[in-house]
Amino acid sequence: KYTYSVRGMADFKARIFEKHFNGTDIEINGKELTVQFVGTFNVYNLLAVYGTALLLGLDDEELLRTLSVLKPVAGRFQTLRSPKNYTVIVDYAHTPDALSNVLHAIDGVLNKKGRIITVVGCGGNRDRSKRPMMAYEAVQWSDKALFTSDNPRFEEPEEILQDMLDGLTVEQKANTLTITDRREAIKTACAVAQPGDVVLIAGKGHEDYQEIKGVKYHFDDKEEVEKIFNLLI
Repeated sequence: KYTYSVRGMADFKARIFEKHFNGTDIEINGKELTVQFVGTFNVYNLLAVYGTALLLGLDDEELLRTLSVLKPVAGRFQTLRSPKNYTVIVDYAHTPDALSNVLHAIDGVLNKKGRIITVVGCGGNRDRSKRPMMAYEAVQWSDKALFTSDNPRFEEPEEILQDMLDGLTVEQKANTLTITDRREAIKTACAVAQPGDVVLIAGKGHEDYQEIKGVKYHFDDKEEVEKIFNLLI
């Protein structure tokens, strides 16, 4: 049995020195490196990979070199920098735990030096019980939360959004905005963002469609953000 941790004693240990939106400066078993992943949860994942590979007999130095050049997949904490000096992050987080992890990672980098504006929705014809939990996580970590559509499928988008709002108190709802059209929600979030702020667009990540009434229409969060940025140049 082997253990790994970023806190306390373990067989495989890491320390986090600095977090930034392009990666994290860390130390693994006494050796410093920069990885292209953000968030404590990702450091744990990398540490698990490191420990497993080492136990399988791979070379320590080669492992660390590989970890330092390893890139996140598309749609996972994908960072885009606005010409107006705010940051947009596109992420696939579509469960309460995943959303909490991503928002916690953003909060750790920002360190209260900017606002978090979150755009998020919930899929139709899927587990309804997670909808109020998604809304709760978004409001807990964000200065402003915009609730919108995310593959409504055969449900009415307004009903999904109401399920999300049902999990919030009156006070929490004051920091939310409901915009059914996802494109408009993204535009609004970017319009209110100020230099130093972060806009998180969660739920779709790498997906390039919106599924509505059995039809998949082309829609890509990253493309929508890039269109907005092009208008700012």
